[in-house]
Amino acid sequence: MRLRVSAALLAVIVLAVVLVPLLMPLDQQAVDLASKLRAPSAAHPFGTDDNGRDVLLRCVYGLRVSLLVGVVAALVATVIGTAVGAAAGGLGGRADRIVMRIVDVFSSVPHLLLGIFIVAMFRPGVWPVVISVGLTHWLSTARIVRAEVLSLRARPYIDAAVSGGASRWRVAVRHLVPGVLPQAGIAAVLMVPHAIWHESALSFLGLGLPTHQASLGNMVQDARSTLLAGDWWPTLFPGLFIIVPTLAVAGLAGAWRERINPRRRSELML
Repeated sequence: MRLRVSAALLAVIVLAVVLVPLLMPLDQQAVDLASKLRAPSAAHPFGTDDNGRDVLLRCVYGLRVSLLVGVVAALVATVIGTAVGAAAGGLGGRADRIVMRIVDVFSSVPHLLLGIFIVAMFRPGVWPVVISVGLTHWLSTARIVRAEVLSLRARPYIDAAVSGGASRWRVAVRHLVPGVLPQAGIAAVLMVPHAIWHESALSFLGLGLPTHQASLGNMVQDARSTLLAGDWWPTLFPGLFIIVPTLAVAGLAGAWRERINPRRRSELML
């Protein structure tokens, strides 16, 4: 049931991202002060903001940016975390202890704080946010992959391969890496919502995307004053565009995890 609901939500989101700009061929940055702060209507289903821009169209463009940041940053973090975790679990011993102490040190710093420090060194834009999120979200993946590698190393077929003369490299390529890919994949999918949240948070703080570019975080920040005046739609709909896609992705990843290994309930939240 959860898999179906999550898949349906993602399908609706994808259709919205593709179809809304085609059905509403408007400039999402065009200012129309004569249409400012109009409530939701047939012409503007989500209303307009304080500059007269269509909220639905800007939400869709902002979601495009958030999904781009989320997917690319999740891939970067997964590659780094998988490499570090596989190296720690595969080498074992002193190398494993050193690597995991480094991971513990980085984990002691809040992700958002470290992300702000990284993104503040660049001009506002998409790629600084991708770099910031990617470099701060690999830690949990490293732990997951390390635990999976240690579990695989204890399997009888690994001992049989080593006893048969297989090199450490061959064992890693033929047995360990394929064994950790499902867990790494789940961690990558679960990382997408967190990347979207961090991009929105950084943009809300003025450290993410430029203020003129459609971003869900920018839209929420810009709508704070209108909310106090009683105009709720410029804040509500960007917030829903942040919450609903992340819940759908998290639900899909959770269903995938249970289907791969229904008896395992390991904590994969980043």
